[in-house]
Amino acid sequence: MARNTSWNELSVVARWRIAVMGIAQLALQFVALRDLVKRPALEVNGPKSAWAAATFINFLGPLAYLAFGRAKKK
Repeated sequence: MARNTSWNELSVVARWRIAVMGIAQLALQFVALRDLVKRPALEVNGPKSAWAAATFINFLGPLAYLAFGRAKKK
């Protein structure tokens, strides 16, 4: 089994990539959760609590909510 690499052993480029991806994940989750809180339940496809939990799944959850969780405005 391979040994895990510690933070200090990573290159500067690898550290920046991890930081940028983490910031992108947090930004997506913030946008999705903010929209979910402000949107009435009738304008959400499915239960709001399930979508809130789904936003904690890296990238996929917030993107799924933004693409499929919001009902079309009439």
